[in-house]
Amino acid sequence: MEAVEILFTASFWVAAIRIASPLIFATMGELICERAGVLNLGIEGIMVAGAFAGWFTVYSGGDLWAGVVVAAMTGAAFGLLHATLTVPLGLSQHVVGIGITLLATSLTYFTYRLALPEVTSPPKIEPFQPLAIPVLSDIPVVGPALFAQTPFTYLAYVTVAVVAWTLYRTPLGLALRAAGENPAAVEAQGISVTATRIGAVMAGSALIAIGGAFLTMSAFNSFFFEMVNGRGWICIALVVFGSWRPGKALLGAVLFAAFDAYQVRLQQVTGGVIPYQLFLMLPYVLSILALILVARRATYPKALMIPYQKGER
Repeated sequence: MEAVEILFTASFWVAAIRIASPLIFATMGELICERAGVLNLGIEGIMVAGAFAGWFTVYSGGDLWAGVVVAAMTGAAFGLLHATLTVPLGLSQHVVGIGITLLATSLTYFTYRLALPEVTSPPKIEPFQPLAIPVLSDIPVVGPALFAQTPFTYLAYVTVAVVAWTLYRTPLGLALRAAGENPAAVEAQGISVTATRIGAVMAGSALIAIGGAFLTMSAFNSFFFEMVNGRGWICIALVVFGSWRPGKALLGAVLFAAFDAYQVRLQQVTGGVIPYQLFLMLPYVLSILALILVARRATYPKALMIPYQKGER
């Protein structure tokens, strides 16, 4: 009974939304890339680089929002590299993406050791603090979960709305979606498929890096290399779970985060009787099952992972 009561507590949903926030940023970023026809497997490394870039900016004396901007610029730079190799040059998106992950992770490690050679424990910064929205934060359960979070989490809400509006309500979004469905039609309208895809990968990678920065600047207050811990790969699965739609992807991110928050509390309820590894496995197992059920009906972008050269039909 106690295990069920957890689901109706405000603290549980506060934790779930907090865990979901970096996933929301990275999932929206990956969704933009894939909607344009490019699979970005560099997501894990870009999140690591963004986490370090944002944290180090604040540690060096910059303010928190400057850290967010620097993280976004770092992600965009890796996105430009990824897009240059995969879009005009047509190299394998799988190989390039994994290479970007290795490069970003290794370069981050090198920069960390170069900048902080004598550090034995991660230095701390002052992260974003919770900001309760008057009246709304007083709503039972829902209020603390949605309206008593940090400004960084509120930015995640805005990001989903902006991505959805851009994709479905603007000419830019139409061109981007067409680049992932029928690039020849985009070219027939006089729009560069190459420029569209490169811009989409850069913008998506910027959001991915912001997702990493959330970990060091809002969820925690320091940087360590294991903190991303596979979240990037989870976000790729969440894009599929969401059928490449922002609203459904948001739901998937919150669902996975709820599984994650729930397993932590289940460990406390059982008091160590059941091995904790089973609880750590729970969110991933449930996510795989949900993915199996949804993915079979998902309609993926038809030109995803297919290189396009000008003049092709």
